[in-house]
Amino acid sequence: MRKNALPIRTAKGNEMHCPHLFREERLDVLHRLITAHPLGTLITAGSMGLMANLIPFSLHEGGDHGILRAHLARGNRQLDALREEREVLAVFQGDQCYVTPSWYPSKAEHGKVVPTWNFTMVQVRGKPAIMDDAPWARAQVEELTNHQEAKRAHPWRVSDAPEEFVAAQLKAIVGIEIPILAIEGKWKISQNRAPLDRQGVVDGLRGESACPGMLAAMDVERGAVTE
Repeated sequence: MRKNALPIRTAKGNEMHCPHLFREERLDVLHRLITAHPLGTLITAGSMGLMANLIPFSLHEGGDHGILRAHLARGNRQLDALREEREVLAVFQGDQCYVTPSWYPSKAEHGKVVPTWNFTMVQVRGKPAIMDDAPWARAQVEELTNHQEAKRAHPWRVSDAPEEFVAAQLKAIVGIEIPILAIEGKWKISQNRAPLDRQGVVDGLRGESACPGMLAAMDVERGAVTE
């Protein structure tokens, strides 16, 4: 557990595989990944069996760990599983990159190195509520759109479209709300390697101009370790 970690409830017995070195438990860090990478994989295990869809989420304050909101097409069969109100899983994938053993100085010393993959990710569990309400859906669509458009010179707004067109589009979607009951983070960014090997990964990524997000994550991790 890193410094200043907050107690995070995990679903004991069915949590993801995560060695201690890679465990991230700072709620603000987990929330930042969700906000930066809002396209999550929503997984249900209802009476129809396993189903998974990529869904863009918005994150909101509330409860102990926050609330996820999203919308699905009214014809999406996963809504039937969501209506069963069983616990669901949402997976958010952050930065990731392939790590070649050629970046490790230890390769020249003993050759006992293998390729791996660095990545950051968050898993969220909760029981969904169906929000079949046009004003609620519009507010969620506006919040998600405004967040994505914020950095554009001329951001598009939902109100830019004709009102009757927006009303018709809202009839075609159904909202969902998932209060977060459990949240887990996994930051696999070479913490299990010796310092020289970790530096080798940083140098390799910089040399190939690869994955700036992973470089930033590794820089933050190195700073936390040396404090």
